[in-house]
Amino acid sequence: MAAVLAVGAVTYTGSATSAYADVQVVKDAKKAADGKEYWVQNHLVSKDVAASRSADGQRKKWLLVWAGDENIADTLVKDIKNLPGSLGGGLNKIKNALPGPDFLAVIDATQGSPTYGKVVNTATVGPLVENEPHHMQYVWHKGDTIYAGALFAAATYAFDVSALPQLKLKGVSLPTQTLGGSVPDAYWVLKDGTAYGTYMGGPVVPGPHTYANGSTVVGNGFAGSPGEVVHFDQNAQVLSESPAATPQGDNKKLCDNLPQLDKPTCANPHGIQAREDLNTLVTSDYAEPRNIILDPVKQPSPYLRRPTVRTWDISDRNKPKLKAVSYLPDGPRADPADPLHAESRAVMETTVTNLPGHKGAFAQTMQGGAVFYTPDITAKEPHWIQVFDDGAANKAIHPNNDSNGGGSNGGWIQTSPDDKYLYRAITGRSKGALGPDDPGTTGGVYVLDIQKLLAAGDKVENINGRIDTKEKSQQGGGGDLPTVVGAAPINPGTPGGGPHWGAYDNFVLGDDGFYHETDKPQHLAVSNYFVARSGLDGDHKVNLLNLGQDGKLAVDQNFRDEFTGQVGINFNRKTWPHGSFGNAKPHSELFVVADADLK
Repeated sequence: MAAVLAVGAVTYTGSATSAYADVQVVKDAKKAADGKEYWVQNHLVSKDVAASRSADGQRKKWLLVWAGDENIADTLVKDIKNLPGSLGGGLNKIKNALPGPDFLAVIDATQGSPTYGKVVNTATVGPLVENEPHHMQYVWHKGDTIYAGALFAAATYAFDVSALPQLKLKGVSLPTQTLGGSVPDAYWVLKDGTAYGTYMGGPVVPGPHTYANGSTVVGNGFAGSPGEVVHFDQNAQVLSESPAATPQGDNKKLCDNLPQLDKPTCANPHGIQAREDLNTLVTSDYAEPRNIILDPVKQPSPYLRRPTVRTWDISDRNKPKLKAVSYLPDGPRADPADPLHAESRAVMETTVTNLPGHKGAFAQTMQGGAVFYTPDITAKEPHWIQVFDDGAANKAIHPNNDSNGGGSNGGWIQTSPDDKYLYRAITGRSKGALGPDDPGTTGGVYVLDIQKLLAAGDKVENINGRIDTKEKSQQGGGGDLPTVVGAAPINPGTPGGGPHWGAYDNFVLGDDGFYHETDKPQHLAVSNYFVARSGLDGDHKVNLLNLGQDGKLAVDQNFRDEFTGQVGINFNRKTWPHGSFGNAKPHSELFVVADADLK
């Protein structure tokens, strides 16, 4: 079902809120497949927009943060986990109880700017609320549409960011257009401007679902299994849906489903990246999504978290074809009594190498706390090995951490554009995760040098070094395996208080006064939020880190909240440019530059 897009209706009005005077409201609307109007409504803070165009004439770089309104369904999880006790919360909790609009925050990320760190626009989306904004694409290039997923609403938004700080809506995909999957997660933009998106959850309706290619899967319903890959045009209209499930099903022991399926499956794709020059797409399976939030106190089964990575043939860009399902191996920490924290468990993300001479990719596990690598994603059956354990970075992040990587709650992982480094964000282990006496660990960001690993070639047997003992899990595997070259804590001393997601800054200001893309990022941005209803929330802050050419990291002390004055932009605030809606949940971010300022 293709959406019908109407000409954008743009209206201009003035408004003001208690903390933001003179806010200009600019609405851009499109008609979607259901015949209803959907919109993005900009709330531009006039004085800050004017100040950002300062007299020195320096062009601006922006950080876009996809954030959701916090309400009682989010805060109730903490209350339940803290029982026995009080469910009271005073006036602040009451004010945050009702749903409010979700939004893209536009933050000035131009170092030295008088409005550095200020939110100059909140672009709210409607009429859908309770979207649970999740991921966008991993990096933005000039001309790209921004694709942004609504986890709970099963919608994908497409935004035009060519004239920042103002946004326009290009289109929206609704659940009725992606009946073969639900719970959209992440996106990868292709060179032609279209994008692939992972829909982690199962077909919208339980039972058999037949795809356009004639294949049929049997699913257990919305937010269940198996998921799919969707190909979108630049307006978020569906070009194709491709099933992630295999015809024969997956390993029955390692792949649980609730309700159970006759053909068990781990096909819940989360991370997604592609190498178009190799005609190969890689997706990583994280979890059967609904079961992560149904019981935030006790998860129903560790085998609902997935140990699998899928590779696809994308020779025909509109018909991705599943080639292989790889099961990541357990490592020396694996304990049969605690399968949830085995190294292979919960493959949240994957990242490909970039340069023509490299054919490898990495994958990381959230509960397993490990990093894996295959040197050749084009192989019929890619061979994955563990190359790093989060435990080996723990003390570099904070000296009081132990060296156990299990339960690190790792999220973002990304190769640098020049294939020299691997960036990784970990929330840290929550207190009590491994038992009542577990103190937990401080989370943060670390950088690995991967040059020797990639130089070893495209055969696993030529890679020197292995993570085959607990000692190597804690200290590194030696040989060609990655080593830590930079690390920084976020919320030092707070167990499980680090970032979930991140993005690198791929823009530098040239001598000509314009921004240009670079393969040597100088900054990273990270956000401290996962999904509140999973029980892993965060303090809702966004931080910037300065990144040296040697991989060294330091939190940017100048990127401060405009109200508290503290380091990091705090999304827990009473008011926004769009009104007094209270706390918000920042899940993902991107560095973006207006077209007129980028060459």
